[in-house]
Parts: sequence; structure tokens; C-alpha cells
Amino acid sequence: MRVKDTLNLGKTKFKMRGNLPVREAEWQKEWDENKLYEQRLKLNEGKPRFDLHDGPPFANGNIHMGHALNKISKDIIVRFKNMDGYYAPYVPGWDTHGLPIEQQLAKQGVDRKKMNRAEYRQLCEDYAKKEISKQKADFKRLGVMGDWDHPYITLQPEYEAEEIRVFGKMFEQGYIYKGKKPVYWSPSSESTLAEAEVEYHDVKSPSIYVAFPVKDGKGIIDPKDTYFVIWTTTPWTIPANQGITVNPGFDYSVVKVDDKRYVVGTDRLEAVAEALDWKNYEVVQHVKGSEMDRMLASHPLYGQDVLVMNAMHVTAADGTGLVHTASGFGEDDYNVAQRYDLPVFSPLDNKGCYTDEVPDPELVGMFYDDANKVVSEKLKQSGNLLKLSFFTHSYPHDWRTKKPVIYRATTQWFASIEKCRKQILEQIDQVNFMPEWGKVRLHNMIKDRGDWVISRQRAWGVPLPIFYAEDDTPIVTPETIEHIAQIFAKEGSNAWYKRTAKELLPDGFTSPHSPNGEFRKETDILDVWFDSGSSHRAVMAAREDLRFPADMYLEGSDQYRGWFNSSLITSVATTGQAPYRNILSQGFVLDDKGHKMSKSLGNIIAPNDIIKKMGAEIIRLWVASVDATSDVAVSQDILQQTSESYRKIRNTFRYMLANTSDFDPEKDCIAYEDLNSIDQYLEVRLNELVKACLESYEKYDFNNVFKKIFSFISNDLSAFYLDFAKDVLYIEGKNSHARRSMQTVIYDAAVKLAKVLTPILPHTMEEIWSFLKEKEDYIQLTNMPKVEEYENSEELLAKWQKFMSLRDDVLKVLEEARDKKLIGKSFEAAVTIYPTEEMKSVIDSLDANFRQILIVSKLTIADDPAPENAEKLQNGAFIVERAEGEVCPRCRMIRNDIGQDNDLPMLCGRCAEIVKADYPETAQEGLEE
Repeated sequence: MRVKDTLNLGKTKFKMRGNLPVREAEWQKEWDENKLYEQRLKLNEGKPRFDLHDGPPFANGNIHMGHALNKISKDIIVRFKNMDGYYAPYVPGWDTHGLPIEQQLAKQGVDRKKMNRAEYRQLCEDYAKKEISKQKADFKRLGVMGDWDHPYITLQPEYEAEEIRVFGKMFEQGYIYKGKKPVYWSPSSESTLAEAEVEYHDVKSPSIYVAFPVKDGKGIIDPKDTYFVIWTTTPWTIPANQGITVNPGFDYSVVKVDDKRYVVGTDRLEAVAEALDWKNYEVVQHVKGSEMDRMLASHPLYGQDVLVMNAMHVTAADGTGLVHTASGFGEDDYNVAQRYDLPVFSPLDNKGCYTDEVPDPELVGMFYDDANKVVSEKLKQSGNLLKLSFFTHSYPHDWRTKKPVIYRATTQWFASIEKCRKQILEQIDQVNFMPEWGKVRLHNMIKDRGDWVISRQRAWGVPLPIFYAEDDTPIVTPETIEHIAQIFAKEGSNAWYKRTAKELLPDGFTSPHSPNGEFRKETDILDVWFDSGSSHRAVMAAREDLRFPADMYLEGSDQYRGWFNSSLITSVATTGQAPYRNILSQGFVLDDKGHKMSKSLGNIIAPNDIIKKMGAEIIRLWVASVDATSDVAVSQDILQQTSESYRKIRNTFRYMLANTSDFDPEKDCIAYEDLNSIDQYLEVRLNELVKACLESYEKYDFNNVFKKIFSFISNDLSAFYLDFAKDVLYIEGKNSHARRSMQTVIYDAAVKLAKVLTPILPHTMEEIWSFLKEKEDYIQLTNMPKVEEYENSEELLAKWQKFMSLRDDVLKVLEEARDKKLIGKSFEAAVTIYPTEEMKSVIDSLDANFRQILIVSKLTIADDPAPENAEKLQNGAFIVERAEGEVCPRCRMIRNDIGQDNDLPMLCGRCAEIVKADYPETAQEGLEE
């Protein structure tokens, strides 16, 4: 028999390389075939519920890393909750209506204006379903478990029906109204936009100072050669000017410059004088803003009367203190004009071109932005342009077309925020936000939010369920709403375009506003945020397997103005309560330089590319390794580092599996109280880890779970316990107490670590589970490990942690000896320790083989005072010498007792005793190298 054959060398078929791109797909196929999601829920029937409501991604294109971060985070939570004793279903969803799909069809050459509306919408639906199929495959490939066969989709008939009921309920309670006022308008989309659909980009804009001749100064300001001075960055709105607004509390100066006089806010005078290059000016009069109320100016181009008005929105932060007011092109302008009974004037069409309402024939049909130059030139010719310059500033853009938007007054349908604002704010206080700043953010958004424009001038969406009578009276009743909802539930919302108004109304429906029984349908559709914002009713309340309100909404931080916002409004308006108990928001995925990912920068990382190369587990581990409450970075280098971390985890498990391959937990497991002291210490450390991980999962702090586990694997196991374990696992007798004691801990660590890592790395842990000797077929059908209570564990922990400090000192002196070429491996060392009194007490109280733990050939704990040549450190003094003797070919220790056993002369006494006990025939047959 060879010496090697007497060693207990662990063996396992668990491979060092995971081959994740192939094996993950195989596991997923097996999970689907065995319906693991359904099995898990069945196990948890009757247990406390946890309902995470999936925010619907838009069905357009393959998934990106932001999708991966979001969906994997949800999957980690749902998997943990199910393994922690909750009934936690997960129903994925998709948002399918809206402009992006219309844009994609336009790119394919489809012209919606030349098609039958129903036929065009069918093309949109077909496109959306194709994209859903694509994204569903992508999400499933990430290992996300859920009810993929029954997702919710905003184009589903049953969903659309419930959305109609949400609208009807809000209308019934007086929250929906029709009005004409300025809203975000996208000429490139030819539609209104919600605040959540607006993003800001820097643009170069003209900046003009304009003089409005004073026509009537109410006997306070002499109109002769006197001008009100305004400043604006939108020259194109000057043709629509109706007034000038001043702050009633401000002081205004009448300034003489050469032979003219100008009215400017006193606090802005110095800045205006510098901008207009007024070298020598004289303040000849001061006037209060309140005194200027209802003075008149003349329009600088057309001469008609311009009313001076008072309003508090005028600030002294910029401009002149006098604000050019066009009621159709600004919210503040609209509000002040309403108070002064000025008509809403908005002479632009849907494409952003002037209509024939504008008082200048040359401008009719011209695009508003092109008019900036023309209007500025006309003002110059009239002598009223005081200055033209250009500056770069942040300006609102359509988040889909990336083109500028404008404020434009149009007739739209609105949801009143004002009527339910107080109730919404009260409900926000009942919600738990993670991070906490989310509460303040959402609170401020609702506090300052204007009424929500819910109508859109597009084709692809849920139609506004409104009829008009012959006298244009809008008709919305509980009866018409429920009738339409029932039709949509059967036929889908395309029925609105396939049926006549009469066919959509209840049988025998009449109205005094339509004496001839004629009705017409609204042509606008609902804002897509109303679509997704209705999911609390259309999904959580409507499905038997889900519950309203949801326990959690988890999305990116941009959804404070999007889905979190619209869901909250519609839910409070219709049910009186928030749709969620908890909100967890995440940051954005950026590259390692902090840049947003884009094709133009060439920094996009596609999840599918990473999966093909590295496997989904690497993306999942990356998700767990970052603090997603703020923006997170990803790059090829970062993913490569994550891959190295994965390899460390995998290979540590491989070692544990190999060295417990002959361990039967039913027969060989040793009770905690009978474990060796060092093994008890590791068991207590493992128990601490389990407790910390469970607490972090409860706080949705996956980053801390990863850090705790990786630290335990790297430091407690690899760098310590499993390092000296070789001398026990390989060398000691196969069934010896020391070996079985250590195997008990290693096996327990493998089981518990696999369980706590399953939400993060389900494919790998499922593979590991197949090598463990547990009863359950799948680790996903097990429960999270419980936190144990061990007697005197704190005292034990304190002692061993003090010893670990002594070990640090020993490692330090061993490294110094290695640097001096005194030793190579630590096996070659003989170490003498002169411990401090405190450390001597610790050593004496611990029953352990310290030589084995420190991995040296000889260890002496001296009682004598330390000699001068000993190196003094925190826990004592140390001497390192090269061990004397020969190397035992079996344990690799340098020993002085090799050859003392006549039967096995090539071994040390310890190894000879072990081999003779485990392999008695060797005494007759002998051993060979």
C-alpha cells in the first residue's frame, strides 16, 4: 500500500468550473418541468403572506442591466421570503401602451394616420406581444422565478376593464374634469406629456430684453417715452403676449437712460443695467408693484393693449422683475390670466406651428422654434429689442423622442390632485420607505404637483371612456362605465374603435342633451401612467392569488415621479389608501466612470452577452454585491472581479463537499456539546453568520449578505479553519472523533451557507444541494436555517477571538522568518510562545491542539520569562526556529519520532498509530512512497 492511499483525501464530482452558460439553462428547464414555483407556494399555503407587486417594464427591446438589477433584486426578495416561511407569489407584468411602440412601427414604415385606427392598434398589439415574448425569455434566463405563464399585461382585456373602472370611480367622485390650460406638449409626439415623461437636457436659447411702451400709467407713471422692460428666453411667445406681471410687494425704479425712461425691478436694476450696458442712468422715480396693477402697455409688435397684473410668482432671482405673460404658454401665466379674466390664447397647433389665430400673417404655419429668429428681428425693426444674446440652460425634453417640449394650453382631461392632496399626503406617512429620503421626495412631489393631465392625443392606448351628447356635454355615468368595462373585458379596448357609440352605450340609453339620440366618442386615450397606475386594482385586487395593498413596490428612483406616483394617486382616489406598505427604490446602472450607458458612448453591457460568456449567476452575484439604494457601476472589469468572487465561493464549497463525501449526517454527526472546542467556535461563528444574513435579508440589504458570507468564506473558512483542517481531515483516523467533529461543522456550514445563498445563486446552490445528503429534492423547497442557541457560546467566542489575536502574532513572526529564509512553509517551523498572563489563561482554558491549528511542526507554550532574542508583540514574546527532525511522508510534519514504530518505520509515531488502526494489514505488508 502506498502512503497516499492511507490519507483521507476528499473526492467529489462537483466540478471546479461551473460551466454556467450551459448548466443554468439545464437547471431552469428542470425547475419548469417540475413546477418548482408552484411546489414552493403549495408548501407555504396558510402561512403569512408577502406580496411584492412587479412594476411593469415597457415591452420594447431586449433587457438591459437596469432590468437585470431590478428583476434579480425582486427575485432575491421573493425567494428569501418563500424560504423564510411566507406565502410569497410573484406575478410579472408588462406595460404595453404608448408612444415607443408607435415610434417603432413608424420606423418600419407604418403611417398611423393613413390606417384604420383598429387595424393600426392591432399592429401595435402584435408588436408588443412579440417584445413581451423576447423579454420574458430574457428574464427567465436570469433565473427569476414566478408565474410566467400568467403575467399581467396592460393590454389584456381584463386589465383594461379594471382600468376603465378606476377612471369611472374617480369621475364619480369628482376628481376628473375637462379644462383648457397649459400642459407639457411634445410637438415631436403631437401629444401631451406627464411630468414623469419629461427629462432635462442642456440647450442653447436666445435671451432677449424687450421694451413695452407704457400706454396708461394710471397717473403714476408718465407714459411719454417710458417703457416696461421684460426679459424672456422664448421670443416665439411674444406674439401671444397678453400682459406683464409684477410682484405687488416689490419696489420698481423708473430709470432715465438718455432721452428714454425704463421701468425695472429695483432689486434687478444693477444686473439689468450691466446687461444692457447702461453707463449713465438716473433713477427718477420709485413705484410699488401694487400701484402698477392694471396699468396698460402697448404690444411691442402689434400695438394692442397689454395689461399689467399683480402676482406673487414674480421673483427677483433673474430677469427684470417684470414678467412677459402669455396665458397659453405657461402655468403661472395661465393662473394670473384667469384671475384677471383674460382669455386663454394659444395660437399653436399640435405640431408646434402657428395657427391663423396669431396676429401676424407671416408667422402662420411657421414652427415655433424657427420663429425665435423672426420675432427677434421684428422686435429689432420696431425699436423695442433692447438686447439679444444666447445662453445654455437646462430645458425640458420628451423622454422618448429626446426633442424639446413646450407649455401649451389645450383642452384636456385632468385628474384633480388638489381635491385629494391632503389624503394622499396622509397616506404617504403610513408607508415605509427604503431609503428613508424617499418619503420626503414623494411627499414634496405630491405637495407641489399640479393637476394631472390624463388625456393623450395618440392611437395606442386605452381610450377615454367618454361619450359626447349632441350639445357636446360629456357623458360618463356608473352605468356607461360598467357597460364599457364589460365589453372591454370580453373584446379588449379595440372595441371602442370597432363599434359605434350607440353600440358601446347600454341598451336604451338616452340623454336630455341628445334629443335625437346621437352620441360621439372621445378620440383621446388615457395617459400610460394611468394604465400602469391602475395595476393595484387590475392586478393586486383583481387576482385571487394576490392581495391589496401590496407589501412592496420595488423600482428605480425615477418612479417617484412615475409609477409610485400615479399608483398612489389612483389608489387613494378610489380606495382611500396607498397601494403599497413599503417602497424600496434603487439607483441607476452606470459604467465604471459614472456615465449613463448609451450606444453612442459604446459603454452598454447587455445581460444576454454576459450570460453567454459567464452565466447569469455572475450578474446575480453582482446585484447582491452592490448597494443599489444609490447609483451602481458595472463594467467588464467589475464583472470579472465578481466572477473571481464566484470562483472563490464555488471552490470553497467544492472543498467542503469533497471532505464530507464519506460523512453521513444521520450516523456521523456529533452533537454540539461533544464537538471539539475549535469546532464549537466555528459552529458559533456560523450561527452568527446565519443570524446576520437573515437580519440583512429582512432589511433587503443583499450587499451586507454578500459581504458577510464572502468574509466568512474567505477568512473564517479558507484562511483559517479549512487551512489547518487538512491535518485533521486527511491525516487523522477516518472515524476519529477529531475528524468527525470537524466534518460535522463543515457539513453543517455547507448546508446552511447553501441555503442562505440560494436567493442570490439559486443555480449553483441547487447543484451543490444535489451533492449533499439531505432529504428534500431541491434546496428551493427547503427553509432558511434557524438561529441556534448554544450554551456558553459568548464565553467560548470571546476566548477564541482572543486566541485569534495570538494567531495573528504567530503569523507575523512566521512571515518574518520566511523573509529571512529561516523557513519556507510554516510546517518547517518550531515556535516558542511566551504568552502574557491574560493569554496564558486563555490558552489554559481552551482544550485544543494549538500546534495543529497554527500549522507548525513544533509548538512550545513556555512558562519561563522570554529571552532577549524573543520578538515581543501584543500577546507575548515569540521565537521561531527551524524544526529539527525529518519530514514524515504522510503528515508532512518535521518529526523526531520517525522510525520508532518497527512495523511502519517510514512514518512518525502519530501517523503509524493512525494507519495501523485504520489499515491493520499494513503492519504485515508495509508501506511504500
